[in-house]
Amino acid sequence: MRKALYILIPLLAVLLAASVVLVCLLPRPNQPEASSPSDSGPATQETSSPTTQPTSPPTQPTAPPVTKVSTATIGSTGDILLHKLVIQSGYDSATGGYNYDNIFRFYQQYASQVDWAVANLEVTLCGNDNGYPYNGYPNFNAPDAIVDSLKNAGFDMLLTANNHSYDTGHTGFLRTQQIIADRNLSHIGTRAEETDANYIVKEINGISVGMVCYTYNTGVSASGAVSLNGIPLSQADSKLVNSFNYRKLDSFYERLSAQMQEMRDLGAQAIMLYIHWGDEYNTTPNATQKKMAQALCNLGVDVIVGNHAHVIQPVELLTNEQDESKKTVCLYSMGNAVSNIFKVSHFPVETEDGLLFQVTFAKYSDGTVLLESADVLPTWVYRYYSESGTRMYTILPLDENPESWQENMQLTDSILKKCQASHQRTMGLVGPGLTDVNNWCRQTQAAVEKALGVIN
Repeated sequence: MRKALYILIPLLAVLLAASVVLVCLLPRPNQPEASSPSDSGPATQETSSPTTQPTSPPTQPTAPPVTKVSTATIGSTGDILLHKLVIQSGYDSATGGYNYDNIFRFYQQYASQVDWAVANLEVTLCGNDNGYPYNGYPNFNAPDAIVDSLKNAGFDMLLTANNHSYDTGHTGFLRTQQIIADRNLSHIGTRAEETDANYIVKEINGISVGMVCYTYNTGVSASGAVSLNGIPLSQADSKLVNSFNYRKLDSFYERLSAQMQEMRDLGAQAIMLYIHWGDEYNTTPNATQKKMAQALCNLGVDVIVGNHAHVIQPVELLTNEQDESKKTVCLYSMGNAVSNIFKVSHFPVETEDGLLFQVTFAKYSDGTVLLESADVLPTWVYRYYSESGTRMYTILPLDENPESWQENMQLTDSILKKCQASHQRTMGLVGPGLTDVNNWCRQTQAAVEKALGVIN
C-alpha cells in the first residue's frame, strides 16, 4: 500500500505540471496577441480595426448670397405759394367751393410714381371764418382744397416749417396741421403738442428714412419765444415749430444732432433734412448757407433739401471733414412749385422754374443701406386765361422726352420754346452737381457690392 502511494504521488505531480504548462499555452479570451519579434519598436496593445471607412466632418451651412432687396425713391418739390390770383384760379362759381386739381393735372403721374412724395406748403389754412380772409402775400391763408389737390396728385407729406407758418396766428398754425392730418397726410416742421414727434421715421419699401424740417426765425426773445417773418409766436407755440437763428447756430446743431440720434434709435437708416434758408431770388447759395451745409454734413445728414429762395439753386456733393468716406448731397433750393411770382424786376431770374428732386436709397439683404442715385424732373409754371377770363396755373413737367411735350400737354410753339428755355436753365444749375453725385453713388455702390459679394 505504501509502495503504491509512493508511485501515485510522483505521477500526480507530473500531471499537475503538465496542466499548468497547457493552461499557459492556451490563448486568453478577448486579449490581443503579442507582437511578433519582427515588429519594430516595443510591443504595443492594438485596438481592433474599424469595419467601415471614416466619414468626413459635417459641413457648415453656406450663407445665402447678398442681394439688393429693395429701393426707395423720395421725391420733393418746392414752394406751394397761393397768391390771390392762384387762390381765385380754383374758385368754382357754381358750387362756391375751390378745386386746384388743374394745377397738378400733368404733374400727377410723376408725383404718384415716386415712393414718397413731399411738397413745401408755404401757406396757412385758417379757413375764411376765423378772422382771416383768404389771402396771398404777405399773410398767406389758402382754402383747404389745396391739400385735397396735393393728395389727389400723389403727395404723401407736406413741409409746414417756413417763414409763413404763423401768418394767421395761433389758430391758423394749429388748423393747418389739423387739415393735413384729416386728409391722412403726414407733415413735419410743426406739431400740435409738445409731446408729438418733431420729425418722422418712415419705412418705405423696407428702408427706414428719418426726415426733419427746419426754418430760420427772425428773432428769439429772452424767454425763448421766436418770431417768424417778424410775427412773434407765443412761448408755447415757439416750442411747436422747428426753427433756428443764424446768430445761434451751435444750439441748432446740438438740437438737430439729438433729433438725429433719436431717429436712428427708432431705426432710421438714412437722414434727410428739409431746411428753409438763404436769400430770396438768388440762384447762388450765400456764404452762410455753404458753411451750414458743411456743418450739417459733418453731423452726418445724408441729404439736405432747401427752400425759400423761390428760384432753383445748385446741387453739391459735400465731404465729411471727420470721415472722407462719408458724403452729403445738398440741393440748396428747389424753387417754386406754383406761385404768381414771375421774374421779379430787381432780380433777373425765372421764378416759374421748379423741379421734383428725387433721391433713391437701396437696401441689401445683409441690412446695408446706401444712396443709389439722385435725379430731377424740371418743371415750369404755365399761366394762361380760361374762357371766362380767369387766370389759370398748371405745372408742366419737363421730362426726358422733349419731343413729346408739345403733343402731350398741347403746347403752342411759343410755350414750347419757353419750356425748352426753362429746362436748359434748370439743368444748367443742377446738372453738374447731379453728375458729381451720381458718379460717387456708382463708385460707392460698386465698392460695397464687391465687398459684400453681391449677386445681381
